[in-house]
Amino acid sequence: MTKMIEISSNAITPKPLRVREFYLGRQPILDRKQALFGYELLFRNAPVGPANITSDLTATAAVIAHASQLGMGRVAGDALAFVNVDADVIMSDISVFLPCDKVVLELVGTMKVTSDVCVRIAELVEQGYTFALENVVGAASNTEQLLPLVEYVKLDLRAIDLATLKTLAPRFQKDKKKLVAEKVETREEFQASLDLGFDYFQGYYFAKPLIITGKKLSPSQLSVVELMTLVTSEADNEEIERAIKHDITLAFNLLRLVNSPAVGARQRIDSLSQALVVLGRRQLQRWLQIMLYAESGQRGHTMTPLMALATTRGRLLELLAQRLLPNQPRSADIAFTIGIMSLMDTLFDVPMSEILQQIEVSKDVSDALMTRGGFFGDLLRLAECIERIEDMSDQIMPVLSKLAVSVEDLVELEMAAFEWSDNLVRYLS
Repeated sequence: MTKMIEISSNAITPKPLRVREFYLGRQPILDRKQALFGYELLFRNAPVGPANITSDLTATAAVIAHASQLGMGRVAGDALAFVNVDADVIMSDISVFLPCDKVVLELVGTMKVTSDVCVRIAELVEQGYTFALENVVGAASNTEQLLPLVEYVKLDLRAIDLATLKTLAPRFQKDKKKLVAEKVETREEFQASLDLGFDYFQGYYFAKPLIITGKKLSPSQLSVVELMTLVTSEADNEEIERAIKHDITLAFNLLRLVNSPAVGARQRIDSLSQALVVLGRRQLQRWLQIMLYAESGQRGHTMTPLMALATTRGRLLELLAQRLLPNQPRSADIAFTIGIMSLMDTLFDVPMSEILQQIEVSKDVSDALMTRGGFFGDLLRLAECIERIEDMSDQIMPVLSKLAVSVEDLVELEMAAFEWSDNLVRYLS
């Protein structure tokens, strides 16, 4: 018999819980072409108020109960959402809150497996739910019981050596399971797991620069950077328009971008001259920054998750600056620029110091990007901690306290940033 999760119920937790008591992180899961496939949603207990929460899994259950407030579409966009669940959640009526076509239920390796739990999982599979199994090495006894019920098997590259992976991968592939490599932090690890036939890859290897000394920008990247310089140097609109027209691809992509829902133009923009008038200089500079990621898409699908990460950072920093400095609109523009530029070393495969020699920025921007210094550096550090919530959750509260931002505000602004970025990337893909 299933237990009903109610928003005001204590079926899962000792007291009713609120969304503001959790940090929320999402980690990208990419396919073999390095295109975005899904996100693992990570909920962590925020150390505020009474100690209502006994574990991270209890936090997950409570957030599931508040799914009507969060909305899976806002959190994950068109991607699948992988959500950790334990026996309590499995035995609850989760179908009320989690649409089966949007989620993969991830069974934790520490879960005690009983015949009732197996029966319940089988029922949910019949209802259309998909399951993943994690930590199979540390829970060998669970693996045999649960393997027939799951579609995905997740293997942690931090916990399993390469020799063991070479043994495990063929075993699960023989059972026609889709393999997910977790905590892939280097390109070498990605390549090794790719060679072993893994289907999906979770981690931030794609967001780390290769750093090629002396590398020059590609012609398309250079065109955008030169255009950004014109925009910031008070060149007139005719000169800027002529520069854009010299690169047909750039002109086409810029018009496509400024007509995206994220720009929010009240009318369709059909000409470059119209785009320059409607957008204004500061907005044009913003979209050119995003264009750098779109222009680099010719290098392959890797730019889709990198663009998603950069635009999410940019939007989150912008929203935080708007909330914290409402009377200083220029601060929001600076914050957005810092968020977007913070991944340009990866985009260009050159050190950030070299990028700042080619793209003129203010001292606030430079300090934030180079040393995470100042107010804007704190905003960037907060975004990075959220992205790496598994390893850096203990660093979030000190930054929040320094900025005087509540956990509730952080989650609200995160949701808005996720939604804005996902809409933009979907439109440009």
